[in-house]
Amino acid sequence: MDANTLAEIKSTLGESQCRANNYEAALRSYSEAIDLWPDSAAYYNNRAGCYYELLDPISALADVRHALRIDPGFDKAYVNVAKCCRVLGDLFGMESAVQKVFEADRNSTAVNEEQMALREIRRLEPFIKSTYDRMFFGATRVYLDYVLMMAPATVRYRILKAECLAYLNRCHDALEIAADVIRQYPTSADAIFVRGLCLFYTDNVEKCIPHFEHALLLDPEHEKSKQMRIKAKKVKAMREEANRLFKMYRYREAYLVFTDALAIDVNNTVINSKLQYNRALVNTRLGFLVHAVEDCNNVLLLNGPCLKALVLRGQCLLKLGIFEEAVADFEVALTLESSEEIKKLWRDAKQGLQRLGCYGILGVGSNASDDDIRRAFYQKARLHHPDKHASDSNEKQEEERHKFLEVVGAYEMLSNRRKCSRDEIGQEMKASPDVEEMFRSFFWNESIPLNSGR
Repeated sequence: MDANTLAEIKSTLGESQCRANNYEAALRSYSEAIDLWPDSAAYYNNRAGCYYELLDPISALADVRHALRIDPGFDKAYVNVAKCCRVLGDLFGMESAVQKVFEADRNSTAVNEEQMALREIRRLEPFIKSTYDRMFFGATRVYLDYVLMMAPATVRYRILKAECLAYLNRCHDALEIAADVIRQYPTSADAIFVRGLCLFYTDNVEKCIPHFEHALLLDPEHEKSKQMRIKAKKVKAMREEANRLFKMYRYREAYLVFTDALAIDVNNTVINSKLQYNRALVNTRLGFLVHAVEDCNNVLLLNGPCLKALVLRGQCLLKLGIFEEAVADFEVALTLESSEEIKKLWRDAKQGLQRLGCYGILGVGSNASDDDIRRAFYQKARLHHPDKHASDSNEKQEEERHKFLEVVGAYEMLSNRRKCSRDEIGQEMKASPDVEEMFRSFFWNESIPLNSGR
């Protein structure tokens, strides 16, 4: 039996294996047929179909082009060329192959999918470019996802998607795409650039610079690597300088350097959240507590629940007398770390909030003097004293008695006679057997007869 006959047997076996969707076995059969008869365009074209089904469009395209070199008039091969070029995103190659198919058969439907994909990809490419140029990376990714459904193995689209994912703080997903591309193309400057970008956007500045430099070795004109290397080096230098100035107590200069560093890359939320926190610390040293709170707000906006930022903001709010918000910050901080330091800050904020409530009960501002507080107390205590409401209904008497106790408790707290919450004061006073004695202790020079009316 000659080689040609054996090759035909192998080819027939490959066809039956393809019909059974056993493409790996079919690939082996067609390879054996090619070894026996390497001048058959049909064998190469059939093996190309197996490679295509096994998601290896590069090998498929190599085979089908070899088939056309053997037989330039082998029209069926152009269908596979069009399919491979679609998957690989080679628009020019796809268009050329589609034209060849229609030249052979004007009514052919074999490349309808490729024809539609060609129109759609060309329609979407301007949108991809415009959204990317305007840094609308989320929109760019959506367009790329749609294009990649039609051309899933297109390296430039995959790399651009990975870059957008890095800008969107999805570095893990971006690294997966870059690693997959590097497995196929180890010298891809674009993929190595994306790896460096992910390191930069996760604040691995020391490690990202060598990646940008490696990309530039592979492609000296790689503009994105040039720009990112400059940014990374600037961030590294300016952060070191700002920290040095801070340690030397040169806070105003440190503030300016941190501010300049924040403008280097507005998309880098990880680095910028740390710079914002450091600048907040500087603002506290300068006494700019409101600005420190604003910086902490930005940290929490960029980075989500951040213990350091919550505690620092809470401390600033505490000093600013915004006790309710300080309490809220410390309560969230305690869910992240239940330390004694944070518990003490929370108690201080609660006490401040209670004191603020005491000012409200007495009807004075938080900056009231001791004399103002005392006068307000006398007025409120007389107003709500039980004797003044002895003829009122029981419900009214109970209401006024409660207000009277609140006034006494508020005055006592503000006078710093007892360090406890208003609830505790109320509970103790309600349990006290001698409210009149307590009243006399405040009105030592008054001769007001007390009668609870009960």
